[in-house]
Amino acid sequence: MARRRGHGSDEILMIPFLDILCSLIGVLVLIIVFLTVSQTSQTEGRTQEEVDRAILYKSLNQRKKKEDAAAEQAQPLLTKLATLEKETEEKKATAARLRKLVSEADASKLLSQNLLKELDNLLLEITGFTQEAKTMKAQIAELAAEIKKRTLVANTPPPVIIQPAGAGTPTGTKNFFVEASGGKIVMYWNKEQQTQISSAPEVIIADTSYETFLKKVKELGGKLVFLIRDDGLGSYNNAAGWAQQTNEFAPSDIAKLPAPGRGKIDLSMFDQFLGTMPAPEGVPLLPPTPAP
Repeated sequence: MARRRGHGSDEILMIPFLDILCSLIGVLVLIIVFLTVSQTSQTEGRTQEEVDRAILYKSLNQRKKKEDAAAEQAQPLLTKLATLEKETEEKKATAARLRKLVSEADASKLLSQNLLKELDNLLLEITGFTQEAKTMKAQIAELAAEIKKRTLVANTPPPVIIQPAGAGTPTGTKNFFVEASGGKIVMYWNKEQQTQISSAPEVIIADTSYETFLKKVKELGGKLVFLIRDDGLGSYNNAAGWAQQTNEFAPSDIAKLPAPGRGKIDLSMFDQFLGTMPAPEGVPLLPPTPAP
């Protein structure tokens, strides 16, 4: 009788090896994804904040070089102006001496005519020097004004651009902004009108402008967004706490965004989400910021 052939004893199962290989590939993919995500927050080994500071430093350095170049252009003009003024004074002294000689000398008519001719020439030279000095003074004044203008621009901190990302704003919601900084808050009625008050608890409780602002936002179904400066956490706590206690703002109706730096707040990226209202009559407003 023929023997039944055995099955399975001579086969090698490859399933465990494939499982290990798949697991290893999955781990490598996770490591690659993690490294890729971490690299997106940096630029050539630097954080975005360091890159921004480097760009600002480069811009200020370029402005400084332009100012130095303008000062170098003005220096020769100042030297030449001083020389012209000195020569003008000498010519005036010579002219005065010749006039005195003509009036006092008892010489011949020909000598007097020659002296008068020399005097007229000197007067023409003095007139030319005076006109040239006036032109140079105007050029120096223009250079000084340009240097002053560039210095003011260099000393003005860059604007703080507020971005909608991370604010948790649904489509169609209108956001009304309150800037919180050290010892004060600023209410943004719209892009042109702002009101500033102290952030002390006794002032926030009693101030009618902030109470009116909160009521209007509530009536319009808007959302409060606090822009918190580096030193504005205490002001935010006082203002946001009062809004929740007295006007029934839910935590979801209040958002906060960091506003680092000292520059003017720029809400241009919030145009489609920006809530606006006219400032009530009698409310004190901040003066408009002059354009740079």
